[in-house]
This record gives sequence, C-alpha cells and structure tokens, in this order.
Amino acid sequence: MNTRIELTEATIENNRLILQSASLSIEAEQLKAKGQMLADSDQLAFIYILESPDEFVYAGLPHTIWTKLKEAKEKDLPVILQINENEIELTDIVPELNYLLENIKGNANYGEEMENKVVELFF
Repeated sequence: MNTRIELTEATIENNRLILQSASLSIEAEQLKAKGQMLADSDQLAFIYILESPDEFVYAGLPHTIWTKLKEAKEKDLPVILQINENEIELTDIVPELNYLLENIKGNANYGEEMENKVVELFF
C-alpha cells in the first residue's frame, strides 16, 4: 500500500515554495523525488510522486494551495517538500504541472469541478 501525504501549508520563503503537512509521520531520509505528477479529480488535488525503497509516496497538493503553486510556477521558484529537518526538491514539478493543466483545461474526463477549479486558478 502506498502512503499519501496531504500538503496543507505552502509558503514562499527565500525565493522558494516550501510545502509542509500539518501532521506528518513519515521518515523522509530515504525519499526521492520521482519527477512525475498525477491529477486527483475526486480530491481536487495534484499528486507529486516520491519514491522510497519500499513504496511510492504520494504528496497531495490540494486546491487550497494552488495559488502559491501558481506563484511559484510564474516566478520559476524551486518547490521544496519539507519534512521535519529534511528538504526534498520536487524536481520537474513545473513541466509536469504545465502538462496536467493543459490536459485538464477543456477536458470533461477530469470532471467539471476539477476543470473549473484549474481554469479559475491557473488561466
């Protein structure tokens, strides 16, 4: 079974977007950015995939932090997942996000609510 982290906090500090979770009980030392994203229409979220030696870890980026994500995308800021004392740069997040945004815009397969939220916040 894969672990899912819900990222609920997004702040821009020192020209970086820092993502955190309010409640996190995962060991981050062995996590690596995979450079791939998915869309979760049911939860109105994007999912960034991380790898550990044993499983994939899904980092959920809910619509509540998309305005900060958009700002980081527009300013070409690195996006950092902060877990306790560890920082993991989410590599290729902007190209992956751009790909998803273009696919979701005008595409009913993602559901009306997801499509509307993406268009409202990113276009």
